[in-house]
Amino acid sequence: MEGVGAMMQTKRYGRWARPFLGAFLVLAASPAFVFGAAEPSRDAASRRAFGALPYPEALRPQVEFWTDVFGRYSRYQAVIHDSVYLDKVYAVLDFQSLYDQYPEAKARRMRSARVKREVKKIRTALRNLHRHSAKGGRLSGREREIRLMFADVDERHKFRKAAARGRLRTQTGVRERFREGLRISGRYLPEIERIFRQEGLPVELTRLPFVESSFNVDAYSKAGAAGVWQFIPSTGRLYLTINHVVDERRDPLLATRAAARLLKNNYAALKTWPLAVTAYNHGRAGMKRAVRRLGTRDITKIIRRYDGRTFGFASRNFYAELLAAIKVERDAEMYFGPIEREAPLTYDEVTLPHFVPLHDLATAAALDRDDLLGLNQSFGRLIRRGDLHVPRGHKLRIPAGTRDRFLARYAALDPDAKADRQTAAITTHRVRRGQTLGSIARLYGTNVRALTRINGLRSAHLIRVGQRLQVPTRGEGIWPAKNVRRATRATVHTVRRGESLDRIARRYKTTVAALTRLNNIRKPSLIRVGQKLRVAGRANEAAPRTYVKHKVRRGQTLGSIARRYGTSVATLKRLNGVRNVRLLQIGQVLRVPRG
Repeated sequence: MEGVGAMMQTKRYGRWARPFLGAFLVLAASPAFVFGAAEPSRDAASRRAFGALPYPEALRPQVEFWTDVFGRYSRYQAVIHDSVYLDKVYAVLDFQSLYDQYPEAKARRMRSARVKREVKKIRTALRNLHRHSAKGGRLSGREREIRLMFADVDERHKFRKAAARGRLRTQTGVRERFREGLRISGRYLPEIERIFRQEGLPVELTRLPFVESSFNVDAYSKAGAAGVWQFIPSTGRLYLTINHVVDERRDPLLATRAAARLLKNNYAALKTWPLAVTAYNHGRAGMKRAVRRLGTRDITKIIRRYDGRTFGFASRNFYAELLAAIKVERDAEMYFGPIEREAPLTYDEVTLPHFVPLHDLATAAALDRDDLLGLNQSFGRLIRRGDLHVPRGHKLRIPAGTRDRFLARYAALDPDAKADRQTAAITTHRVRRGQTLGSIARLYGTNVRALTRINGLRSAHLIRVGQRLQVPTRGEGIWPAKNVRRATRATVHTVRRGESLDRIARRYKTTVAALTRLNNIRKPSLIRVGQKLRVAGRANEAAPRTYVKHKVRRGQTLGSIARRYGTSVATLKRLNGVRNVRLLQIGQVLRVPRG
């Protein structure tokens, strides 16, 4: 069953089947904001809540469905529903007791099996209804309930279509996640609202991060979307700096400015906010194509009639999800009870005149390294690991009211800590689908010739997905060839009879992991006599590994902590004796390799 257990993320619903071209909405489309003339007080509340964003009456079923997903259904509940008529909910399965009784992995397997059985029963009932509608026959209790549920759908062969592949869908509730997003949002929303007002945009659009990420700053999707605004790399590079030094998508405020400009450009091209918001998910070109093909800018008609190849479930529901998020946040206490939101973020900014290591900046700011990173979330893993310096010209955020003290401590730093050029480093890059040696070189500010030489490649065209490449890095510009040679000079060891990789690592005071990475060795046991191994690609490659302590914070996972420090989940599990990655506790102190 596609979509089982799917969480709410753009670019992260998985492969949804294309919705059918049958009637999508029960009610006729209306451009009005109103809920209904019979409820004037509710109408006034709606206008205040949604502001410049229209609430077409025809979208009510979708909005109410997502309102329940955000504010009513928990992560332990699976909602089985029709993917076209979202008000047709067949079953809500609760698995809380399952997770209380069994380990999480086993509970997930049991949950998946139960959902599949239930979907099969519902599909059988729908097919029986289709046969009974043609020939007549006795209905079961479930079949009578489904027939009554579809009484308002005037569509030929409606039960057969509802039983087709892709129409039955399972949605997991995100109530807990939305509530946590509300708490975190207090830290960023005041500044985000200020930026949107400054850009002349409706402030209601600032609630999009509830849909995209629930304000999880570490959010990262399988499609490569990052940060609270979930920019994919190709879109993010139009507005932000994304490279091996900094990734501004991960900074909530820098990404907010980019999101505001993207939405403003979408509106300029598409002329309505429902289309501009949908384009945030589906792409501006895709929505322009839908308008051109159907000859309308009416979002309800486009949702009902447009059959674009990539215009799937996520895109069709994106605007309704935003309206639902606005509604749930407006009535947060009704859904969640009292919520204590984080205090608004306040800070000073200092433009750095030198290239400076992160730990020295933390010293000057009188902050723990993690606290400084909390204010400056765009730093890439090479800066976090200490391989590269924070670049000159970067606007460093420090606690509000500490600018003068920071400048005094900065002036007192060791002169060796303040460089005029970025430091050199070697890092490892794992080749992803669609990447070429040229695109990798551009990402790291080097050139193809340097990459082919350092990795011993015979051809720049013969790299494969998953291959690990050694990459010379510098914070800015392309390295001259002489600098590449100097930075990549290594000790070479010729393997002798009886030697193992572990023995060689001990001899040179390095690690097996460092040797396998440096020499692209897949199996450490398969080295041969006479093989030449590069032992140290940079000065600190052979140095004993040091460790830092990390205190787990709310919302963090072992994966997000591993990405922050440039290590792996497996390494953290081994160092800290963690068996179940999902059983981290807030305040737990983890041992993390440094560098």
